[in-house]
Order: sequence, then C-alpha cells, then structure tokens
Amino acid sequence: MSDVRTRNAVLFDFGGVLTTSVVTVFEELGTELAGDARLLLRLLSRDAESSALLVAHEEGRIGEREFEDGFAARLRAHGAVVEGPGLVRRIQERLLPDPDTVALTAKLRAAGYRVGLLSNSLGDHCYDGFDLPAMFDAVTVSGDIGVRKPSRRAYAIACERLGVPPEEAVMVDDLPQNIAAAERLGIAGVVHRDAATTEAELARLLGPPATGA
Repeated sequence: MSDVRTRNAVLFDFGGVLTTSVVTVFEELGTELAGDARLLLRLLSRDAESSALLVAHEEGRIGEREFEDGFAARLRAHGAVVEGPGLVRRIQERLLPDPDTVALTAKLRAAGYRVGLLSNSLGDHCYDGFDLPAMFDAVTVSGDIGVRKPSRRAYAIACERLGVPPEEAVMVDDLPQNIAAAERLGIAGVVHRDAATTEAELARLLGPPATGA
C-alpha cells in the first residue's frame, strides 16, 4: 500500500493501450493467414528466429522491410500464405485509436500531471494519426533509443525524459511482463484492460500533481 497516492506522473504504452488490442489483431491475422489464431503470438514468443527479428526491429537495428521479409519466411515455414511486403501495414491498419484512453491522457495533463509515452515501435508508420508531441510531455520510442521494454534502461530513459524519478511514476501497459519490469525499477504499474479501469487505478495511485494543479 506504500504506492497509494504518492505518484505524480504517468507513462503510457501505445499498442493495446492507446489503440485496440494488439493480441486481437495478431489473432485475426493468424486466422486469416493460416487458420491458426495463435500462430503469430506463438512464433513471436517461442520461435527464436521470430523473436530475434522482433527484438532487432524494435531496437532499431533492422528496418521494417527486413523484419517483414524475415517474419513472413517464418510464417510460411509454419503454413501461412504470406509475403513480406505490407505485412506490418496489415497489422497496423487493424489497430484503431481507443478514444477513451486518448481522452484520459488529455485529462491527466489538464489536471497538471506529467504524461509520457513509452512504446516499443513496430514499422515505419506505427504512430500515424497520432500527434504524439501534442499529446505527451515526453515521447520515448524503442527504435529511437536502441533499447526496448522490458529493459530497465528503457524505463529509465522514459522517466529521465519526463523529468521524474521512477518512484514518482506509474506505467500503464497491456502486458503484465512489462509492468513487472517497470516495478523492478520502482515504477508503479497498471495492467491496462480498458480506460475506465485504468483511470480508477490511477486515481488510487496518483497524489497531487507536481505542478500543484
């Protein structure tokens, strides 16, 4: 209970938080490509070559096209009918903005809280349609900093850019493992499921904003 009402800044994930569910998108695409809803998720989490491609792309060491071609080859090896070009776009076009969570970020900033983005990037156009500099006080994207969640360094950089120590921040992410990693650095965590639940959890964790608003 030591975290209750002690925090004054919030870091938001992007995919699955500011957008509709990434898991759902992967399941839909797996069904479309191979009749296997879990195929993409299974490869990205358990297939060493697929996982290495994703990490390299999210850390900015390989570009969108190299990731697409490599991952498409792994998908074909497991029965999918797919080519590389356009694969990332097929994922992105299914990720729709979640207006309720977007509104929550604005509400928090209007109340005087520091609000930042910490996102693992995917593709060259991952954030199209979002005016991130207008939405956030600080933006931290894995492909730009060369390190991804759940690395401690990613969270530390995000806090540095937001101008707060980890002990004053809350991380909102849809993946429990990313929250667990944030908590190891001293950041409080909220596993996001929907905007209303996240807002209620933040109300429990956040104290007065540092600005005094």
